[in-house]
Amino acid sequence: MPKFKIDIAMNLIENLKWRYAAKAYSTLKVTEEKVDQILEAINLSASSCGLQSYRIFVVSNPEIQKKLGADSYNGQISSCSHLLVFAAFNDVTPAYIDDYMTMTEKQRGLDAGALSGFRNGLHAYFGAINAEQKILWAAKQAYIALGTALIAAAELKVDATPIEGFNASIIDAVLGLKEKGLHSAVILALGYRDLEKDYMATMKKVRLPIDEMITKVY
Repeated sequence: MPKFKIDIAMNLIENLKWRYAAKAYSTLKVTEEKVDQILEAINLSASSCGLQSYRIFVVSNPEIQKKLGADSYNGQISSCSHLLVFAAFNDVTPAYIDDYMTMTEKQRGLDAGALSGFRNGLHAYFGAINAEQKILWAAKQAYIALGTALIAAAELKVDATPIEGFNASIIDAVLGLKEKGLHSAVILALGYRDLEKDYMATMKKVRLPIDEMITKVY
């Protein structure tokens, strides 16, 4: 493997060793350039069937953040620089599938209808599962994107805290998600760690030994 590729890989590992779920944030703001890079990484994230069955809401307004953090023990919601709300679809409709396939054909320079077989397969799959299964499926895709966002933030040396401890009904209401056919699946706080207030900032990262975590089956 060329040296520069090894260096990139090593930098990634070192940045992942650096990252942790920040417990307290300073008042330092993340630049819009870095936020936009994280958002672009999310947009490039893997998603099942490529359907991107979620949307991202970026909040950097202290008053709105305070509302979103109501009834939550996670103070990072209101104190972070930017809060990303990963809002998953409540349904994967035939119309959305059709529109997405049409967009894919155009972006790839394909003839109209070239993806009809794929389109029909998606219609059949989503037509056969119930509403609860569709919601769960969409939420899982949002979590894949969350993982991408965490890695992107670490690469940019931006602290990030993934959060499930929030009142979904409050977030959905404040952001009007139900009216948009969405629900809050998970949220991500972005900012910079407060070294004085965060008791975890200087703690050693704890992980299982690799040979206990990983089983190679060749």
